[in-house]
Amino acid sequence: MANKGLTIIYIGEGKGKTTAAMGLGLRAVGTGLDVGVLQFVKGEWPTGEKDFAQVFQEMKVPKNKMLGRFEFVTAGRGFVKILGDKKPLSVHKKAAALGLKQARQMFKKFDVVILDELLSAYESKLIKLSDVEKIISAKPKDVHLVITGHYLPAKLKIKADLITEMKMIKHPFYKGILAQKGVDY
Repeated sequence: MANKGLTIIYIGEGKGKTTAAMGLGLRAVGTGLDVGVLQFVKGEWPTGEKDFAQVFQEMKVPKNKMLGRFEFVTAGRGFVKILGDKKPLSVHKKAAALGLKQARQMFKKFDVVILDELLSAYESKLIKLSDVEKIISAKPKDVHLVITGHYLPAKLKIKADLITEMKMIKHPFYKGILAQKGVDY
């Protein structure tokens, strides 16, 4: 069977959705595929994946059979109405709308497109479910699409080729341990 671009969705309340998506992205780059990451919601928060992508891009590694491109775009303006967010909802909505446009452009440039926290943008009412459905429908047949978020609307289950749920069984936050650099961000 010929290669088919998969639609992969990582969901759940547990840690690991972004970690799984980035791991898939690194694997893809290592096999020569070009990977574009567009991160909704988190936006202005520092993350190791964003820092890594910046250094990787600055390296200007020439494309060869062993190494693809890895580009990272921030579409969000930070977490919505939590962790001290005081931005008007309109600022977050505008950023998410721009992110949707950027995602469509990424389909033209990359073999793998990771839309991190796309479902969280829907959950936060920054975009509509129909926006998510349109993004999935716009995916070219040979491009792999990875989407993350907490919950999966039933309408999207039939559109995915692979769905993995991260289930929290135990989390250090509930012992008073805050997010750890390099593990959580």
